[in-house]
Amino acid sequence: MSDQPIQLIKVGSRTKEAEVPQKIRQLQKITNEEIVRLAQMADKLQKHYFFPQDAEWAKEKGNLYLVQTRPVTTIKDVARVELKETKDGLKMASAPILSGSAASPGIGTGPVKILKSAKEIGKVEKGDILVAPMTSPDFVPAMKKANAIVTDEGGATSHAAIVSRELGIPCVVGTKEATTRLKDGTLVTVDGGKGQIFLGSKTSGQEEKREEVKETKAKTATKVYVNLGEPQRAKEVAKLNVDGVGLLRAEFMIANIGIHPKEAIKRKVQHKFVDNLAEDLSIFCKEFSPRPVVYRATDFKTNEYRALPGGKAWEPEEPNPMLGFRGAFRYIANPDVFTLELTAIKKVRERYKNLWLMIPFVRSPEELAKVRRLVAAEGLFESTTFKFWMMVELPVNVILMEDFIKVGIDGVSIGSNDLTMLVEGTDRDNSEVAQAYNERSPAVYWALKRVVRICAKNGVSSSICGQAPSTYDDLVEELVKLGITSVSVNPDAVARVRNVILETEKKI
Repeated sequence: MSDQPIQLIKVGSRTKEAEVPQKIRQLQKITNEEIVRLAQMADKLQKHYFFPQDAEWAKEKGNLYLVQTRPVTTIKDVARVELKETKDGLKMASAPILSGSAASPGIGTGPVKILKSAKEIGKVEKGDILVAPMTSPDFVPAMKKANAIVTDEGGATSHAAIVSRELGIPCVVGTKEATTRLKDGTLVTVDGGKGQIFLGSKTSGQEEKREEVKETKAKTATKVYVNLGEPQRAKEVAKLNVDGVGLLRAEFMIANIGIHPKEAIKRKVQHKFVDNLAEDLSIFCKEFSPRPVVYRATDFKTNEYRALPGGKAWEPEEPNPMLGFRGAFRYIANPDVFTLELTAIKKVRERYKNLWLMIPFVRSPEELAKVRRLVAAEGLFESTTFKFWMMVELPVNVILMEDFIKVGIDGVSIGSNDLTMLVEGTDRDNSEVAQAYNERSPAVYWALKRVVRICAKNGVSSSICGQAPSTYDDLVEELVKLGITSVSVNPDAVARVRNVILETEKKI
């Protein structure tokens, strides 16, 4: 519809410029139907190349033809983005469209599937890129299908990060705007090691070569345990050079059972709950036998428990579930639910004596004593092979370490994720303050040092099972020098951490 003063005309075999007559300069050049057809062709171009296109077209004898297309370079921030073509003809933007915190290494490609809540997990199909504001245990079935996970919120120790590392899939957290910037069905590539998301497909041939750590068969005085929770990975991970499972998370197994324990009791199907939990626990114990498996009792928070089928009828809505009705306090308040777990443990230990128990989020020595009495009532302490551990993740655990030991524990494992958060007053799930979250700060190091030394003095095992030892080699070195009994790390960190310990022990 714009004014067109010049036109190209053919004169013989040559093309010449000529002036357009005034009376036809303002006329529409193509029909409305042709405009729609061109728009549809442009839309297909952008979807094919995963980037806005500057296209040229021509019309001849009523037919429309695309004659050229290239990436748009006139939009702000787009000039830096180029499309690289792989040997397979696939296209991928060379600059990321989103970035966040690198949470789980690896590269995953697939169509975006945005979930606003766990109610939508049925949308996710195998090979999708799961995008959500945050994840919780009820997202796990969908996470298992995904090629990668991307979240708006969260940090390196958030639920999405922990579960992705457990499942061995790429994850980027704390992007702030993934759910609004990305669209369902868009093909993207997630680089979990760099915290970047790209438009398009990145083939395996393009993946950067990562330094492979040679696995040693050597043993060390400081034991190397592994963090696990997914029964399907037990057989594979048990083949690694590990001395056992230092943190067996209950949450995967409880979520797989598919019912709130209180609801199971109400429906009188608690025996199914016990049987399912015992079956999953047995998988770990069998694969790792005779190596110990340290099972951390359920540490769902109320918002996570509410998401289980039947959960809303039993769980309060709390303003701050992280510091609410959880851990040891819950076992004391709901001994009937805790007994279900203890019954499952007893059932497994009839065959496998390598299953131990660890109590999380203990707020006082008095709480620990009450929980210990519940465990004793089930007869678990009658076996000399049974070990009773406590998580150290609250400042009160560090300050009153000797009082907790007096209650009667065989070992502790430092949950550095929560401990760092509570020592520094920094929400580990909040991407806005992620930079303030420092697992190697002087205050956290003081806490680690105090716990390890008090445990050594009292003949109690000391371990650490947070993300820190899987990430920081220098921290592992310091812990070994302090005399920590063991470290428990992610499966992909086992070989590297074993080598770090081996070299450190040679120097001591």
